[in-house]
Amino acid sequence: MESARGRLHSVETLGALDGPGVRCVVFLQGCPLRCRYCHNPDTWGFDGGTEVAAEELTKRLLRYRPYFGREGGVTLSGGEPLAQPRFVREALQRCKEHGIHTAVDTSGACLNDEVRNALDYTDLILLDLKHADPARYHDLTGGSLEATLTFLGEVAARRIPLWVRQVIVAGWTDTEQEVRDLARLVAGVPSLERLELLPYHTLGLGKWEALGIDYPLTGTRPPDQALISRLEAVVQQELRHRRGNPSSLTGDQQGDVPRAASRP
Repeated sequence: MESARGRLHSVETLGALDGPGVRCVVFLQGCPLRCRYCHNPDTWGFDGGTEVAAEELTKRLLRYRPYFGREGGVTLSGGEPLAQPRFVREALQRCKEHGIHTAVDTSGACLNDEVRNALDYTDLILLDLKHADPARYHDLTGGSLEATLTFLGEVAARRIPLWVRQVIVAGWTDTEQEVRDLARLVAGVPSLERLELLPYHTLGLGKWEALGIDYPLTGTRPPDQALISRLEAVVQQELRHRRGNPSSLTGDQQGDVPRAASRP
C-alpha cells in the first residue's frame, strides 16, 4: 500500500517545549483557524510547504532517535496537524512501531473517523484551548469552541494523557476569572496531567509583515511574570477545588502548572 502523503512546513530537531524530554517537532502545513496572535501564519495555507510521504518522514525522524532518551519522542504540530489525519495516523503508527513516544499538538478543531484512527497511536495530546467562552473563542480564532470541546470529550473518553495550554493575552485571556473558567472546563478530564499558561509574545510579527497581513494585536504587550505567576496560582487553586484531591495536583506530571514557556 502506498504511503500516505502530507504537506510539511518544517522540522525542529531538538525541541524541549512540546511534550516530555527532548523531542523532534514536526510542523505540518495548513490550519482552519486564524488566531489573532498566531506566530506561524505561514502555516495557514493547505497548499504550502513541501509534500512528503509518511514513510519518508519516519525514516528522517529515526535519525534523531538517539537524542530522545527515556522521555523524549516525536510531536506533530502545525498549523493544525489533525487537518491531515491520514498522514498523521500513518506517521504516528510508524513511530509507535519503533517504540517512539508520540504527541500531537492540536487546537482540537478537527474530529472525524480518520482523526479517531490517528488518536489510536497518540501517547499524549497537547491541546491549545484558546478561550473558555464560546463567543470570545470565535472572536479570537474564527473557530468554534464547541468543536474543541467535542474533541476534548473524545480524548477524555479514551483517557489519552492530556496537557492543556492557553496563551495569556492582554484583554483576551489575562483575568483571574478567565483562567478560572478554563480550569473549570478541563478539571473533570480524568487524564489531565498539566494546565500550562503560556505568555503571549510577538516573535512571529515579522512573518505577518512579510506576508503582507495586518497584525490584529498591534500594540499588545506580553504579560509580565508576576501576572503569569498569579494566574498560575488561581489555576492550581481551582483545579484542586474541582478535583477534590490536592495530592493529585503536585509533582512533575499530575496537575502541575510549570513555568510558562514559549517557542521563539
